[in-house]
Amino acid sequence: MAKVELKKPVIEEISAAIKDAQSVVLVDYRGLTVEQDTELRRQLREAGINYKVYKNTMMNFAFKGTDCEALLPYLEGPSALAISTEDATAPARVLCKFAKTADKLEVKGGIVEGTAYDANGIISISKIPSREELISRLLGSMQSPITNFARVMNQLAEKGGASACEAPAAEEAAPVAEEAPAAE
Repeated sequence: MAKVELKKPVIEEISAAIKDAQSVVLVDYRGLTVEQDTELRRQLREAGINYKVYKNTMMNFAFKGTDCEALLPYLEGPSALAISTEDATAPARVLCKFAKTADKLEVKGGIVEGTAYDANGIISISKIPSREELISRLLGSMQSPITNFARVMNQLAEKGGASACEAPAAEEAAPVAEEAPAAE
């Protein structure tokens, strides 16, 4: 079997993986221990991210004619791909968080929703919360005023309801009535 025929399935595998990807992050894993690599792969798997090491020549052929073509300059040295089809910021978040504890892991660059970023751009993207976290923050901020209003209404009801609100109004009205005759 010719070498080209052996390489074709690998190139097709990479092409299929990046075809529907929300984000693709390219990293240099050189220097990681086996324990660190195992832990990194576990974290990426739990986040639903496909992580695999490919030869640069294979990635080069697969990237041509796609959004990932912008990653071609980063294909030097050992490279691994982290691909997410669901959460666009997940690979950047997981890899950058892991890189803080494993200084040998180096983010080279990536593509997020069709836009190419260098290592600094991917690090910036890693600081963006996940979609679920953003939605929960939004709902929390929308729910907060309603909860506070309900709490105030509950406190008013415990103090005596409407009579508690009318009593201060009646006291304020009385001094105004006394002042009016004195002005004549």
